[in-house]
Amino acid sequence: MPVPMVRLQRRLLLVIMAALLAAGLPSGCAGSRGGSPAWIEGVSRDYPSDQYLTGVGQAESQPAAAERAYAAVARIFKAEVSAQSRDWESFLLLEKRSGAQTERRLTLDQVTKVSTDKVLENVRILDGWFDQKSGRHYALAGMNRTQAGVALQERIAELDGMVEAELKESGQAQDKLARLRNIRRAVKSLVLREAYNADLRVIRQSGRGVEAVYRVADLTAEMERFVTANVTISVEVTGEQAEPVRRAVTEGLIREGLPVSSRRAGTTAGPDGAESAPKPVELLVKGTARLWKANVPDPQFRYIRWCSDFVIVETGTQLVVGAVSRSGREGHLTEGEAQAKAIRVMQQEVTSELAKSLAGYVYGDMDQPDAILPAACPREEGAAPASLSPIGPL
Repeated sequence: MPVPMVRLQRRLLLVIMAALLAAGLPSGCAGSRGGSPAWIEGVSRDYPSDQYLTGVGQAESQPAAAERAYAAVARIFKAEVSAQSRDWESFLLLEKRSGAQTERRLTLDQVTKVSTDKVLENVRILDGWFDQKSGRHYALAGMNRTQAGVALQERIAELDGMVEAELKESGQAQDKLARLRNIRRAVKSLVLREAYNADLRVIRQSGRGVEAVYRVADLTAEMERFVTANVTISVEVTGEQAEPVRRAVTEGLIREGLPVSSRRAGTTAGPDGAESAPKPVELLVKGTARLWKANVPDPQFRYIRWCSDFVIVETGTQLVVGAVSRSGREGHLTEGEAQAKAIRVMQQEVTSELAKSLAGYVYGDMDQPDAILPAACPREEGAAPASLSPIGPL
């Protein structure tokens, strides 16, 4: 059942519950005469802990109390998923570094939300009570452990099947990137599977889940080894400050876990370290960087404009698979300080965007654009920025 529909039904139940209580209809079992229900203290004969997982909420209104009761149950599961996340840290860190589009990247918050929303489909408002002395409303939310456990086991089995299928496709794929992308999809499915398994351990009184065939850390390590062995990235930069920019881009991409070669594209090192026979390079990051004085009428500050245009080329097919164009203006008290600042900002912005584009292409998170963005650098000083050619062979 889609999560938005579940939430709509939940709110409808809250409204009905509030109306019933306002009408004075009986709700739940109380403790002694006129006293509070036993479930407020965490004990209930109607909803024993061996059969139900419950949470209590209180507020100025019944709907708000019910929402807090739901939240009390949700916190139990979120805490367990967060505790288990240390086993997935290597992959979640890789996802964070890749900077892929948010909706396609897996983060701990997303994992927790997906699994918790699924579990909360089984939560209901079981009881409610109004304390006339304090004017506070109370609500008891809970789920039947057996029913929720069956639903989670079905989802875990489904994800296990997806992991097996994705790893099988990876083993059969001839294309290197196709193999890599299938491994990554398998790891993402496995992380979600383990999140559901953490929820299952909460629901079961035994605290046991369903043992997985694979481990997230093992598959993540395999994926990183595959990238290192089969993907090579070279960087070429022309223009002013070309070497500092090339060095900064190279170092930045390496920090992001991308295998960047220090050699020129199209060459490989011989036994003695000298460049020898040509060798295909999987991906080439090729670009230009420029700096020039900006004529800004400011008596105190001096300004430097900067621009950079990069394309990412798959050398085997000579297709441009990505592009990054950035420009800006930086000011400081002296021209030298302004230039140093401009170089620093240019290095940071370009490296960050190139890392995102490369990771997006390598891991299959970024659709290949129909055309390259307009160039940020003018062809001649004072001229308007030019537009690069459409995506295709260079």
